[in-house]
Parts: sequence; C-alpha cells; structure tokens
Amino acid sequence: MALIQVNYLSQALFRTVPLNVILPADRFDADTDRYLNGKEHKYKTLYLLHGLLGNYTDWVSQTRIQKWAEEKNLAVVMPSGDNAFYIDAGTPWNDYGTLIGKELVEITRRMFPLSEKREDTFIAGLSMGGFGAIRNGIVYSETFSHVAGLSSAVHIFEDISGEDERGLFGDMEAASKTDKNPYVAVEEMLSAGRPVPRFYLACGTQDDLLQPNIAFRDFLQEKGIEVFWDEEDRGHDWDFWDSQIRKVLDWPPLE
Repeated sequence: MALIQVNYLSQALFRTVPLNVILPADRFDADTDRYLNGKEHKYKTLYLLHGLLGNYTDWVSQTRIQKWAEEKNLAVVMPSGDNAFYIDAGTPWNDYGTLIGKELVEITRRMFPLSEKREDTFIAGLSMGGFGAIRNGIVYSETFSHVAGLSSAVHIFEDISGEDERGLFGDMEAASKTDKNPYVAVEEMLSAGRPVPRFYLACGTQDDLLQPNIAFRDFLQEKGIEVFWDEEDRGHDWDFWDSQIRKVLDWPPLE
C-alpha cells in the first residue's frame, strides 16, 4: 500500500493544490506472478473530503483509513478543499465544485490506475466535507455511484438571513434556490433523469447536526432514493468518524 502526496496545477483554482492518494499498488497476485496494477487491474476509488479547518492530511493522520483501504484493495483520493464547502464560489479561480466533481476525477485517473466506471467511483466526507460529498455526488451523479456523508453540514441553508460571512455563497437566499443547495440538486437530478447514487448518511446522537441529517435522510427517502442510515452515541469528533469510515468501506461493493 502506497501513500502518495501529489501537487498539481489546478485549472479550477488556478494554483497548485495538494492531495494525498492511498494506492494499493504493491498488491501482488501469486497466481499471475505480477502486481495488480496498470492494465491488469484498475482500482475502485473513494474521493474522501475533509471538514472545516482541515486539509488533505486529516483522514490519514486521524483515522485508520490507510489500513482499511488496503484490506479492501481500494484507492482513496484526499484533496484539500480549504474552507470553501466544495462549491463553485462564483469568484475567479475558486471553482471547488468543479475541482471535486470533474477535474480531480479526470486528473487522478490519468495519473493512477483507477477505474473509470461509475459503479467503481465513490465520494464521502465529514461535516463540511459531508456537505461537499453530498452536493457534488448529486450534481455529478453520472460520475459517482455511492455517496457517504458523515455528520454532514446540510444545515447550511437553514438560516439565510443576510449574506454568508464566508463570502462563499454570496446571497444565501439566492444560493438556496440553486444546485448549491443539496435539496435543489436532488430535485434537478431527478427531473433531468440523471443516474441516482446510493446514499450512506450517519451522525452522532450527541451532535448538533443530528436533526438536519435526519431531515435530509427523510427527504431522500420521500423521493424514493435508497439511503442507509447509521447513528452512534457520539459527538462531532474523530472517534465517530474513525468508527464510521470503516463502516462506509463495508457498504459499497468492494473486493
């Protein structure tokens, strides 16, 4: 199992951006006497997003994702999303939604032996990253077949009184009516007849975000969308996310 740090010039952000990649490139098949990579094997891939105030190193340093990815023979791509909620901000060179949903997938598939099949491509995240995984998993549902949101910040449009202080969404009321809002993104996905991903949603029972996540779960189910729901007696912390990420890796169809 290789842990690779990548720095590349992003066209979406117009600057060099870092990411970590977990790649099971050293897995050896004794039957064929060769490594399982390249033309012989293309890996199923999880794009894994960090939360607010975090960066691309969080998942590796705070959880056992590397060990569990190796057990599953899964590639994991962990980018930096700054504090930008993984959306296109509407200002020059801050297209974080395009970065996650399009550019990152395309460039990592060129760099590494990753499967190009939708059924082999997943996205997940925690808190802000959970919002980003849900929103981009829906908007780019032709790319992602499985979406997992842990303690997701799906409450972001609940209070739309005034301008967003981070300057990301601009006028929150206007933004809430676009596909930056996961609820609207779901409606647009369904009306356009695009593929519908499967969802894994989880939140701690001591987390202030529990009720917004339950509400979003119920909304998806009302739309006839498949949702796996889990909760634990925990808060908004790494103990919960470490526990949950293993469950997430047990959820989609992995080797």
